[in-house]
Amino acid sequence: MIEGTDWGELEHAYGPAENTPLRPVQLLDEDPEVQSWALTMLGMSVLHQDSLYSATAPAALYVAGVLDDTRTLTVHENNSVLADHPWPLRAALLECLGRIADSAAYGETTDEDGGDDQVATDAARTVCAPGLDVVLPHLLALEPAVREAALGAVAMFLQSPDLTGRTGTATRLLSRLLAESTDRRERAAIVLTIGFWGHHTTSSLTDPDPAVRACAALTPALADNPDATRVMLDALGEPTTVDSWFSGPTSIDPWDGRPLPHIEGRLRHALLTAAIDRVTSFEELLPTATAFAPLCSNLTIADDWGPLLAAAFPRKHHPGAELTPAQHTYLSALVERDVCWRCTHLIASWFEDVGLPPDREAVRALLSGP
Repeated sequence: MIEGTDWGELEHAYGPAENTPLRPVQLLDEDPEVQSWALTMLGMSVLHQDSLYSATAPAALYVAGVLDDTRTLTVHENNSVLADHPWPLRAALLECLGRIADSAAYGETTDEDGGDDQVATDAARTVCAPGLDVVLPHLLALEPAVREAALGAVAMFLQSPDLTGRTGTATRLLSRLLAESTDRRERAAIVLTIGFWGHHTTSSLTDPDPAVRACAALTPALADNPDATRVMLDALGEPTTVDSWFSGPTSIDPWDGRPLPHIEGRLRHALLTAAIDRVTSFEELLPTATAFAPLCSNLTIADDWGPLLAAAFPRKHHPGAELTPAQHTYLSALVERDVCWRCTHLIASWFEDVGLPPDREAVRALLSGP
Protein backbone atom coordinates (compact mmCIF):
# COMPACT_ATOMS: atom_id res chain seq x y z
CA MET A 1 0.00 0.00 0.00
CA ILE A 2 2.77 2.42 0.94
CA GLU A 3 5.10 1.58 -1.94
CA GLY A 4 2.37 1.33 -4.55
CA THR A 5 0.98 4.80 -3.92
CA ASP A 6 2.36 7.91 -5.60
CA TRP A 7 2.09 10.11 -2.52
CA GLY A 8 3.70 13.05 -4.29
CA GLU A 9 0.63 13.34 -6.49
CA LEU A 10 -1.69 13.45 -3.47
CA GLU A 11 -2.51 16.15 -0.98
CA HIS A 12 -3.41 16.46 2.68
CA ALA A 13 -4.43 19.41 4.85
CA TYR A 14 -1.02 21.08 4.57
CA GLY A 15 -0.28 20.55 0.87
CA PRO A 16 1.59 17.80 -1.04
CA ALA A 17 1.59 14.44 0.75
CA GLU A 18 5.16 13.28 0.07
CA ASN A 19 5.86 13.04 3.80
CA THR A 20 2.68 11.11 4.62
CA PRO A 21 3.98 7.50 4.19
CA LEU A 22 6.28 7.79 7.20
CA ARG A 23 3.38 8.32 9.59
CA PRO A 24 1.44 5.11 8.85
CA VAL A 25 4.64 3.07 9.07
CA GLN A 26 5.40 4.61 12.46
CA LEU A 27 2.04 3.39 13.78
CA LEU A 28 3.76 0.00 14.14
CA ASP A 29 6.88 1.36 15.83
CA GLU A 30 8.10 -0.40 18.97
CA ASP A 31 8.07 2.91 20.86
CA PRO A 32 4.57 3.89 22.11
CA GLU A 33 5.53 7.59 21.95
CA VAL A 34 6.40 7.26 18.29
CA GLN A 35 3.09 5.50 17.69
CA SER A 36 1.19 8.31 19.41
CA TRP A 37 3.03 10.97 17.46
CA ALA A 38 2.38 9.14 14.20
CA LEU A 39 -1.32 8.92 14.99
CA THR A 40 -1.43 12.61 15.84
CA MET A 41 0.31 13.71 12.67
CA LEU A 42 -1.71 11.33 10.51
CA GLY A 43 -4.98 12.66 11.90
CA MET A 44 -3.88 16.27 11.52
CA SER A 45 -2.91 15.76 7.90
CA VAL A 46 -5.36 13.34 6.26
CA LEU A 47 -8.36 13.94 8.53
CA HIS A 48 -7.87 17.51 9.68
CA GLN A 49 -11.13 18.70 11.30
CA ASP A 50 -12.77 15.60 9.78
CA SER A 51 -12.12 16.84 6.23
CA LEU A 52 -11.16 14.47 3.42
CA TYR A 53 -8.18 14.79 1.08
CA SER A 54 -6.77 12.77 -1.77
CA ALA A 55 -4.31 11.17 0.66
CA THR A 56 -7.07 10.09 3.04
CA ALA A 57 -8.24 6.98 1.17
CA PRO A 58 -4.82 5.27 0.82
CA ALA A 59 -3.99 6.15 4.42
CA ALA A 60 -7.29 4.57 5.51
CA LEU A 61 -6.52 1.41 3.55
CA TYR A 62 -3.16 1.15 5.29
CA VAL A 63 -4.76 1.60 8.72
CA ALA A 64 -7.33 -1.08 7.89
CA GLY A 65 -4.55 -3.36 6.68
CA VAL A 66 -2.52 -3.17 9.89
CA LEU A 67 -5.46 -3.17 12.30
CA ASP A 68 -4.93 -6.82 13.26
CA ASP A 69 -1.20 -6.41 13.84
CA THR A 70 -0.39 -7.23 17.46
CA ARG A 71 1.60 -4.00 17.77
CA THR A 72 -1.66 -2.06 17.62
CA LEU A 73 -2.61 -3.53 21.00
CA THR A 74 -0.07 -1.31 22.75
CA VAL A 75 -1.86 0.49 25.57
CA HIS A 76 -1.11 4.19 25.79
CA GLU A 77 -1.33 5.51 29.34
CA ASN A 78 -3.21 8.78 29.80
CA ASN A 79 -2.31 10.01 26.35
CA SER A 80 -4.66 12.79 25.29
CA VAL A 81 -3.99 11.95 21.66
CA LEU A 82 -5.80 8.65 22.04
CA ALA A 83 -8.12 9.49 24.94
CA ASP A 84 -8.03 10.98 28.41
CA HIS A 85 -7.41 7.52 29.82
CA PRO A 86 -5.40 4.40 28.87
CA TRP A 87 -6.53 3.10 25.49
CA PRO A 88 -5.11 0.55 23.04
CA LEU A 89 -3.80 2.02 19.81
CA ARG A 90 -6.14 -0.38 17.99
CA ALA A 91 -9.14 1.37 19.54
CA ALA A 92 -7.82 4.72 18.33
CA LEU A 93 -7.31 3.35 14.81
CA LEU A 94 -10.88 2.01 14.79
CA GLU A 95 -12.12 5.41 15.83
CA CYS A 96 -10.05 6.99 13.04
CA LEU A 97 -11.58 4.68 10.43
CA GLY A 98 -15.04 5.47 11.77
CA ARG A 99 -14.44 9.21 11.46
CA ILE A 100 -13.31 8.77 7.86
CA ALA A 101 -16.45 6.75 7.10
CA ASP A 102 -18.57 9.40 8.82
CA SER A 103 -17.04 12.19 6.74
CA ALA A 104 -17.41 10.15 3.57
CA ALA A 105 -21.11 9.55 4.27
CA TYR A 106 -21.85 13.15 5.24
CA GLY A 107 -23.17 14.28 1.88
CA GLU A 108 -25.16 11.07 1.51
CA THR A 109 -26.90 11.46 4.85
CA THR A 110 -27.48 15.23 4.95
CA ASP A 111 -28.01 16.29 1.33
CA GLU A 112 -25.41 18.95 1.95
CA ASP A 113 -21.96 19.62 0.57
CA GLY A 114 -19.45 19.07 3.34
CA GLY A 115 -16.86 21.18 1.56
CA ASP A 116 -14.58 18.27 0.68
CA ASP A 117 -13.23 17.70 -2.80
CA GLN A 118 -15.66 15.36 -4.52
CA VAL A 119 -12.87 13.18 -5.92
CA ALA A 120 -11.40 12.76 -2.44
CA THR A 121 -14.86 12.00 -1.03
CA ASP A 122 -15.57 9.43 -3.72
CA ALA A 123 -12.20 7.78 -3.08
CA ALA A 124 -12.93 7.60 0.65
CA ARG A 125 -16.29 6.00 -0.07
CA THR A 126 -14.67 3.26 -2.12
CA VAL A 127 -12.66 2.12 0.90
CA CYS A 128 -15.67 1.94 3.20
CA ALA A 129 -16.80 -1.54 2.15
CA PRO A 130 -13.39 -3.20 2.65
CA GLY A 131 -12.93 -1.10 5.78
CA LEU A 132 -16.17 -2.43 7.22
CA ASP A 133 -15.04 -5.99 6.49
CA VAL A 134 -11.98 -5.40 8.63
CA VAL A 135 -13.80 -3.60 11.45
CA LEU A 136 -16.75 -5.98 11.95
CA PRO A 137 -14.81 -8.84 13.63
CA HIS A 138 -13.59 -6.42 16.30
CA LEU A 139 -17.12 -6.20 17.67
CA LEU A 140 -16.20 -9.45 19.43
CA ALA A 141 -12.68 -8.42 20.49
CA LEU A 142 -11.39 -9.49 23.89
CA GLU A 143 -10.55 -5.92 24.96
CA PRO A 144 -13.64 -3.90 26.06
CA ALA A 145 -12.20 -0.63 24.75
CA VAL A 146 -11.62 -2.17 21.32
CA ARG A 147 -15.18 -3.50 21.22
CA GLU A 148 -16.51 -0.08 22.14
CA ALA A 149 -14.48 1.64 19.43
CA ALA A 150 -15.51 -1.01 16.90
CA LEU A 151 -19.18 -0.45 17.70
CA GLY A 152 -18.81 3.26 17.10
CA ALA A 153 -16.90 2.69 13.87
CA VAL A 154 -19.39 0.15 12.51
CA ALA A 155 -22.21 2.60 13.19
CA MET A 156 -20.34 5.22 11.18
CA PHE A 157 -19.70 2.86 8.27
CA LEU A 158 -23.33 1.77 8.13
CA GLN A 159 -24.52 5.34 7.63
CA SER A 160 -23.64 4.97 3.96
CA PRO A 161 -26.68 4.01 1.84
CA ASP A 162 -24.46 1.53 0.01
CA LEU A 163 -23.74 -0.36 3.24
CA THR A 164 -27.07 -0.31 5.08
CA GLY A 165 -27.72 -3.83 3.81
CA ARG A 166 -24.88 -4.98 6.05
CA THR A 167 -26.71 -4.17 9.30
CA GLY A 168 -27.92 -7.79 9.47
CA THR A 169 -24.37 -9.09 9.79
CA ALA A 170 -23.50 -6.50 12.40
CA THR A 171 -26.69 -7.24 14.32
CA ARG A 172 -25.93 -10.96 14.47
CA LEU A 173 -22.48 -10.26 15.91
CA LEU A 174 -23.87 -7.78 18.42
CA SER A 175 -26.64 -10.15 19.45
CA ARG A 176 -24.00 -12.73 20.26
CA LEU A 177 -22.08 -10.16 22.31
CA LEU A 178 -25.29 -9.07 24.04
CA ALA A 179 -25.83 -12.63 25.25
CA GLU A 180 -22.24 -12.96 26.48
CA SER A 181 -21.50 -9.54 27.95
CA THR A 182 -22.04 -8.68 31.61
CA ASP A 183 -21.24 -4.99 31.19
CA ARG A 184 -24.32 -2.77 31.58
CA ARG A 185 -23.11 0.09 29.37
CA GLU A 186 -21.96 -2.25 26.63
CA ARG A 187 -25.24 -4.14 26.61
CA ALA A 188 -27.25 -0.91 26.61
CA ALA A 189 -25.15 0.45 23.74
CA ILE A 190 -25.82 -2.72 21.77
CA VAL A 191 -29.60 -2.60 22.07
CA LEU A 192 -29.63 1.15 21.32
CA THR A 193 -27.57 0.56 18.18
CA ILE A 194 -29.56 -2.43 16.98
CA GLY A 195 -32.76 -0.48 17.56
CA PHE A 196 -31.40 2.55 15.71
CA TRP A 197 -30.75 0.32 12.70
CA GLY A 198 -34.43 -0.58 12.67
CA HIS A 199 -34.18 -4.07 14.13
CA HIS A 200 -36.61 -5.19 16.81
CA THR A 201 -35.37 -5.41 20.39
CA THR A 202 -38.52 -7.01 21.76
CA SER A 203 -36.64 -9.83 23.50
CA SER A 204 -34.67 -7.29 25.53
CA LEU A 205 -37.84 -5.79 27.02
CA THR A 206 -37.68 -8.61 29.57
CA ASP A 207 -33.93 -8.38 30.19
CA PRO A 208 -32.97 -8.79 33.88
CA ASP A 209 -31.28 -5.37 33.78
CA PRO A 210 -33.79 -2.47 33.93
CA ALA A 211 -31.32 -0.20 32.12
CA VAL A 212 -31.14 -2.58 29.17
CA ARG A 213 -34.94 -2.93 29.18
CA ALA A 214 -35.36 0.84 29.04
CA CYS A 215 -32.86 1.21 26.19
CA ALA A 216 -34.61 -1.57 24.28
CA ALA A 217 -37.94 0.23 24.74
CA LEU A 218 -36.53 3.28 22.91
CA THR A 219 -36.34 1.35 19.65
CA PRO A 220 -38.43 3.25 17.04
CA ALA A 221 -39.80 -0.05 15.74
CA LEU A 222 -41.46 -0.57 19.14
CA ALA A 223 -43.27 2.78 19.14
CA ASP A 224 -46.65 1.01 19.05
CA ASN A 225 -45.68 -1.73 21.47
CA PRO A 226 -47.55 -1.26 24.78
CA ASP A 227 -44.99 -3.36 26.64
CA ALA A 228 -42.21 -1.01 25.53
CA THR A 229 -44.22 2.01 26.65
CA ARG A 230 -44.83 0.39 30.03
CA VAL A 231 -41.13 -0.33 30.44
CA MET A 232 -40.33 3.34 29.82
CA LEU A 233 -43.02 4.61 32.19
CA ASP A 234 -41.84 2.22 34.91
CA ALA A 235 -38.31 3.55 34.55
CA LEU A 236 -39.41 7.18 34.45
CA GLY A 237 -41.23 6.76 37.75
CA GLU A 238 -37.77 6.88 39.36
CA PRO A 239 -35.75 9.35 37.26
CA THR A 240 -32.87 9.58 39.75
CA THR A 241 -32.43 5.83 39.43
CA VAL A 242 -32.20 6.22 35.65
CA ASP A 243 -29.47 8.82 36.17
CA SER A 244 -27.55 6.38 38.35
CA TRP A 245 -27.54 3.56 35.82
CA PHE A 246 -24.50 4.84 33.94
CA SER A 247 -22.90 7.13 36.50
CA GLY A 248 -20.43 4.60 37.87
CA PRO A 249 -17.33 2.92 36.38
CA THR A 250 -17.73 -0.22 34.32
CA SER A 251 -15.26 -2.53 32.62
CA ILE A 252 -15.80 -0.87 29.26
CA ASP A 253 -16.01 2.67 30.58
CA PRO A 254 -14.06 3.18 33.83
CA TRP A 255 -14.22 6.94 33.25
CA ASP A 256 -17.65 8.41 33.82
CA GLY A 257 -19.05 10.85 31.31
CA ARG A 258 -19.11 9.01 27.98
CA PRO A 259 -22.47 9.36 26.26
CA LEU A 260 -24.51 6.39 25.16
CA PRO A 261 -24.75 5.95 21.39
CA HIS A 262 -27.76 7.54 19.69
CA ILE A 263 -28.69 9.40 22.89
CA GLU A 264 -28.33 13.17 23.10
CA GLY A 265 -28.12 14.45 26.64
CA ARG A 266 -29.48 12.49 29.58
CA LEU A 267 -31.06 9.08 29.11
CA ARG A 268 -34.05 10.07 31.26
CA HIS A 269 -34.81 12.95 28.93
CA ALA A 270 -34.63 10.67 25.88
CA LEU A 271 -37.00 8.24 27.60
CA LEU A 272 -39.35 11.09 28.52
CA THR A 273 -39.47 12.40 24.95
CA ALA A 274 -40.33 8.95 23.64
CA ALA A 275 -42.94 8.34 26.33
CA ILE A 276 -44.70 11.65 25.60
CA ASP A 277 -44.93 10.65 21.93
CA ARG A 278 -46.32 7.21 22.72
CA VAL A 279 -48.96 7.69 25.42
CA THR A 280 -52.54 8.56 24.53
CA SER A 281 -53.32 10.83 27.51
CA PHE A 282 -51.57 12.99 30.06
CA GLU A 283 -53.14 10.93 32.82
CA GLU A 284 -50.78 8.10 31.84
CA LEU A 285 -47.88 10.50 32.20
CA LEU A 286 -48.92 12.04 35.52
CA PRO A 287 -46.79 9.73 37.75
CA THR A 288 -43.82 10.50 35.52
CA ALA A 289 -44.55 14.23 35.57
CA THR A 290 -44.76 14.39 39.36
CA ALA A 291 -41.61 12.27 39.71
CA PHE A 292 -39.72 14.68 37.45
CA ALA A 293 -40.96 17.84 39.21
CA PRO A 294 -38.32 17.77 42.01
CA LEU A 295 -35.59 17.65 39.32
CA CYS A 296 -36.90 20.52 37.20
CA SER A 297 -35.49 24.03 36.98
CA ASN A 298 -35.77 27.02 34.69
CA LEU A 299 -32.74 25.64 32.83
CA THR A 300 -34.28 22.22 32.12
CA ILE A 301 -37.64 23.35 30.78
CA ALA A 302 -36.83 22.38 27.20
CA ASP A 303 -35.91 18.85 28.30
CA ASP A 304 -38.56 17.95 30.86
CA TRP A 305 -41.29 20.16 32.27
CA GLY A 306 -41.84 22.17 29.09
CA PRO A 307 -42.74 19.11 26.99
CA LEU A 308 -44.76 17.79 29.93
CA LEU A 309 -46.71 21.06 30.10
CA ALA A 310 -47.45 20.76 26.41
CA ALA A 311 -48.63 17.18 26.97
CA ALA A 312 -50.79 18.29 29.91
CA PHE A 313 -52.48 20.96 27.78
CA PRO A 314 -52.85 19.49 24.29
CA ARG A 315 -55.51 22.15 23.69
CA LYS A 316 -54.70 25.70 24.69
CA HIS A 317 -56.11 26.67 28.07
CA HIS A 318 -58.58 29.59 28.04
CA PRO A 319 -59.35 31.90 30.98
CA GLY A 320 -62.22 30.54 33.02
CA ALA A 321 -61.80 26.98 31.80
CA GLU A 322 -61.57 24.34 34.51
CA LEU A 323 -58.42 22.33 35.02
CA THR A 324 -58.57 18.57 34.87
CA PRO A 325 -57.45 16.76 38.04
CA ALA A 326 -54.22 15.71 36.30
CA GLN A 327 -53.47 19.26 35.17
CA HIS A 328 -54.18 20.59 38.65
CA THR A 329 -51.91 18.02 40.27
CA TYR A 330 -49.02 18.74 37.92
CA LEU A 331 -49.24 22.53 38.15
CA SER A 332 -49.44 22.22 41.94
CA ALA A 333 -46.15 20.30 41.91
CA LEU A 334 -44.51 22.92 39.72
CA VAL A 335 -45.49 25.95 41.78
CA GLU A 336 -43.76 24.38 44.79
CA ARG A 337 -40.47 24.23 42.90
CA ASP A 338 -38.65 27.56 43.47
CA VAL A 339 -35.95 27.07 40.83
CA CYS A 340 -38.53 26.69 38.10
CA TRP A 341 -39.58 30.33 38.46
CA ARG A 342 -36.26 32.12 38.27
CA CYS A 343 -35.57 34.18 35.14
CA THR A 344 -39.11 33.75 33.84
CA HIS A 345 -38.09 34.89 30.35
CA LEU A 346 -36.63 31.39 29.94
CA ILE A 347 -39.99 29.74 30.54
CA ALA A 348 -42.44 32.33 29.17
CA SER A 349 -42.87 30.87 25.68
CA TRP A 350 -43.72 27.41 27.02
CA PHE A 351 -46.51 28.81 29.19
CA GLU A 352 -47.82 31.12 26.50
CA ASP A 353 -48.00 28.23 24.02
CA VAL A 354 -50.41 26.36 26.30
CA GLY A 355 -52.40 29.44 27.34
CA LEU A 356 -51.04 29.79 30.87
CA PRO A 357 -49.51 32.86 32.54
CA PRO A 358 -45.72 32.56 32.97
CA ASP A 359 -46.03 33.87 36.50
CA ARG A 360 -45.91 31.78 39.65
CA GLU A 361 -48.52 33.75 41.60
CA ALA A 362 -50.88 33.83 38.63
CA VAL A 363 -50.66 30.03 38.41
CA ARG A 364 -51.33 29.81 42.16
CA ALA A 365 -54.43 31.89 41.65
CA LEU A 366 -55.52 29.62 38.83
CA LEU A 367 -55.09 26.60 41.10
CA SER A 368 -57.26 28.18 43.77
CA GLY A 369 -60.20 28.33 41.34
CA PRO A 370 -62.50 25.51 40.26
